[in-house]
Amino acid sequence: MIEIKVPILPESINDATVAVWHKKPGDSIALDEVIVEVETDKVVLEVPATEPGVLTEILAQEGETVNEQQVLGLMNDKVDDNNSPEDDADKTSVEETEESTEKAAMEEPEGVSEKPDVEPKPETETEPSAEETQQLDNQESLSEHPQMASQSNRMEERVAMSRIRKTIANRLHSATQSTAMLTTFNEIDMSAILDMRSNYKDAFENKYSVKLGFMSFFVKAAVEALKKFPAVNAYIDGDDIVYHAYCDVSVAVSTDRGLVVPVLRDAHKMAMHDIEKDILDFAARAQEGTLNIEEMSGGTFTISNGGVFGSLLSTPILNSPQSAILGMHKTQERAIVIDGEVVVRPMMYLALSYDHRIIDGKEAVQFLIAIKDALEDPARLLLKI
Repeated sequence: MIEIKVPILPESINDATVAVWHKKPGDSIALDEVIVEVETDKVVLEVPATEPGVLTEILAQEGETVNEQQVLGLMNDKVDDNNSPEDDADKTSVEETEESTEKAAMEEPEGVSEKPDVEPKPETETEPSAEETQQLDNQESLSEHPQMASQSNRMEERVAMSRIRKTIANRLHSATQSTAMLTTFNEIDMSAILDMRSNYKDAFENKYSVKLGFMSFFVKAAVEALKKFPAVNAYIDGDDIVYHAYCDVSVAVSTDRGLVVPVLRDAHKMAMHDIEKDILDFAARAQEGTLNIEEMSGGTFTISNGGVFGSLLSTPILNSPQSAILGMHKTQERAIVIDGEVVVRPMMYLALSYDHRIIDGKEAVQFLIAIKDALEDPARLLLKI
């Protein structure tokens, strides 16, 4: 017998929850095939098969809390592909079907092979009304979902909150309760960024094998602004303020399981193509659930892009213990006034939520204006002014 165990958990993680079993007892399992997933506060860990076999028993059901190296289930390492129970069952079923078909054909009199399957309805029977049809459809739907309760066609479903979702909920609630959070707004003209991307996107991709996106511009602009306003890059620890001589920028990534924030380490040293490559890699592995704890720990400042979902304006919540978060939004053409004339420009609203205990309003506004100036005139990023 082969034991299926909880993998080694990341540092500071004491236990996990069985998220989903991909196999059931009796199923054959190939080498390296994922058998079960366990969920921690931040990541989902896959448990693959160390050798081929057959799952014989599940010892920890979905939703149970388990510890490191706890046995989740048992496997038998012997697999008979030529004569498995499932094959025998399928073979028996086919044989029985063929036998019953032949028997029915022998007993059926001549001339009745085209007999309809359903007797004709009496002339007095009428077609069901639209309301009756809807009621029948509702009853069939409920029979397929027994976990749903219906009261006068009002259905509800109770689903346990995932461990990651609970952690996110607790952190966001804590941030709103333990900080003096305030949000300031500004808007930027994206014309210069769009023109630069249009002019250099092909050359950029040919040289670095990655597309030139918006995020690298915003990360570079945020880094330069953080250097000018170190309080935005700091955090409160008790009665002390901890300042950082580096910029680790967290980038919010949305997944089916919830929001994760992998960190661009030493973003102040990174080139734009490195930023684009890392963000693309983070996004792909976030969807796969393969980001590790270390990649999502730390961070001195966060950038969240709600614009990819169409958000025009929002107030992002702090990623504790950080003191500020920048919210990007949808780029939309709007009429603005430049030199006394009304013109149409691609505009984006920016939001900076910050902890007012450590960052004054003046600093927050000036920080956001520094980002605005850098993005509307990208030459500032090159000249670092």
